[in-house]
Amino acid sequence: MSRLTRIPDPDGVFPATAYTHVVLGTGRFVAISGQLALDAAGELVGPGDPAAQARQVFRNLRHCLAAAGADFDDVVKLTYFVTDTAFMPAVRAARDEFIDPERLPASSAVQVAALVAPEFLLEIEAFAVIGEH
Repeated sequence: MSRLTRIPDPDGVFPATAYTHVVLGTGRFVAISGQLALDAAGELVGPGDPAAQARQVFRNLRHCLAAAGADFDDVVKLTYFVTDTAFMPAVRAARDEFIDPERLPASSAVQVAALVAPEFLLEIEAFAVIGEH
């Protein structure tokens, strides 16, 4: 695991409540492509349900992180792409099932006109830093 420092309230910036403004660390950089609510068989999980889709996306992120020898403690940045910002409370609730709310990564949320197909309500990408071997 990498050594990460989280700075939720840098001087001169309004303190973060649902994310951390700055996360820094040393180690190997890992980029996880945007994940959709597809299960291992390629089936959509949670049609029309942002909470169910978010939970599946975080399960997929967990699998991707594990493939790199990482876990959610190593995540330094999440980017949320949602087709409606009204989904963000459900996304944050799902996130809190996987990530300690006291150790949140830096984050950005972007409302998009569409994702790769209309049934997808959200996509999340992750960046992590893991310790050197």
